[in-house]
Amino acid sequence: MEDPFLLGGERFSSRLLMGSAGFPNQQAMLDALAASGAEIVTVAIRRINLAGQREDTVSLLDGRCRLLPNTAGCYTARDAVLTAQLARDALETHWIKLEVIGDRHTLYPDVEELLAAAGELVRDGFIVLPYCSDDPITCRKLADLGCAAIMPLAAPIGSGMGLINPYNLELIRAQTQIPMIVDAGIGTASDAAIALELGCDAVLVDSAIAKARRPVMMAAAMRQAVEAGRGAWLAGRIPQRHHAEPSSPQTGLIGT
Repeated sequence: MEDPFLLGGERFSSRLLMGSAGFPNQQAMLDALAASGAEIVTVAIRRINLAGQREDTVSLLDGRCRLLPNTAGCYTARDAVLTAQLARDALETHWIKLEVIGDRHTLYPDVEELLAAAGELVRDGFIVLPYCSDDPITCRKLADLGCAAIMPLAAPIGSGMGLINPYNLELIRAQTQIPMIVDAGIGTASDAAIALELGCDAVLVDSAIAKARRPVMMAAAMRQAVEAGRGAWLAGRIPQRHHAEPSSPQTGLIGT
């Protein structure tokens, strides 16, 4: 069954986005990318080498996927906007994963600065994909500003804790029409499957793949999990009940 993922006016076959940081080496990243089937890969514009050296991340990924620069490391709207503009000039893309961090310890977003940066970038013609908290109000405001998607966290960045508040993700899904991508907190394949089962359109995974004992194997598992979770969402799960309901008919039994 054809079920394309529509994002930023483009069609993708994979609902798994992958990060490029934290891998033991560049070859492991490339092998994991191939195993994942991901077509979109994030790169931190403030941390990559844009000088064109032979082994820089951008050169390695060029032609293999859509590069999605992010504003990781920014703590103000001003810095995030300037970083996004640098990414547009350097990588010739108007796509940006917007991150505006409010705290170095938790790496939670600064909502006020995030909203300010998102509004400015949307007006400047960017396809804005904002990393945000799992707050339905913030997500609604980002959608109203014209963001191309929302990217609520499932748990703190790099924690691997999984979906600590699935109820909030369900609330966000119910009120939001634009694509919803779970970003941060995914720890293993089952977390990704649950996110898709809840109705999320995609997941972005970095640490859970890059820091696994076998990154390539985990990338393949994530690919399968996303496909299974999406299939379960489309199929529709049965209602949950507080009592048993037999799957076999109760009439015409022998001895009754």
